[in-house]
Amino acid sequence: MERRQHRSAGSTVLAVGIMLGLGAGATGCSGSGAAAEDVKGGGDPVAVLRRAADTLRGAGSSQATTSMEMATGGTRVTIRGQGVYDYRHRLGRLTVVLPEDPAGASEHLPITELLAPGALFMKNRGAGVPADKWVRVDIATLSDGNLVTGGATDPYAAAEVLRGTRTAAYVGRTEVGGTPVLHYRGTADLRGAARLASTGNRGPLAAAAKGFATTEVPFDAYLDDQGRIRKLRQRFSFVNGRQKNPVAVASTTLLYDFGAPADVRLPRSADIYAGRIAEDRD
Repeated sequence: MERRQHRSAGSTVLAVGIMLGLGAGATGCSGSGAAAEDVKGGGDPVAVLRRAADTLRGAGSSQATTSMEMATGGTRVTIRGQGVYDYRHRLGRLTVVLPEDPAGASEHLPITELLAPGALFMKNRGAGVPADKWVRVDIATLSDGNLVTGGATDPYAAAEVLRGTRTAAYVGRTEVGGTPVLHYRGTADLRGAARLASTGNRGPLAAAAKGFATTEVPFDAYLDDQGRIRKLRQRFSFVNGRQKNPVAVASTTLLYDFGAPADVRLPRSADIYAGRIAEDRD
């Protein structure tokens, strides 16, 4: 029953369900001080970006805001999220808000998502799931490594994609939320990121490398003077099984208030829904 639930949930979660409705570490933790000196000193952009995930682990935690834009068939939708993330334990909590239905129907209830190594938990998922129950999705069953499926890219997984940076250039200084940052633009390779990622993200990123239309991920990254990601915009090409043309997905992650409390507690087994989940047909 649990295996069937994982497979069904994996085919009907947020981003995938919305598109259907439209018709559609390995490396350890390097010293953050060295990373900060490289950023300030105009070091090699590729090296700076490949260390960005380690720098986040050194920062401990932060608040996060996410935005995922998807376009297909001339229609564009945006899913937004906000919450906290613990980079050392790879645990996060996001409140995700879905857009209105294409027909202009009433808004969906906000969905609570818990991000954990190997799993995605969702509450207020709908699709016949009781309001007081959580849905657990095994990330190993997702062909996109949960970079797209949950409607929000796991902030640490997004940072680990940068481990696969192949080309990058320093664009210049700007500000994000009033904080001075250095803007980098480049392209990462998902296969390279999977080889260099932490143990928990190695499998999901390898799955994404096979499941996406291309392994190349163009990005714009904005790092502060400590080498911490403040803003990261990544562009994925997602293949939906029910349509021939890839779906263009732009995922933006904003990180701020580093060191903020991030007490994320996973659901008890008794609170996880074990029944069948209805297919989305909005």
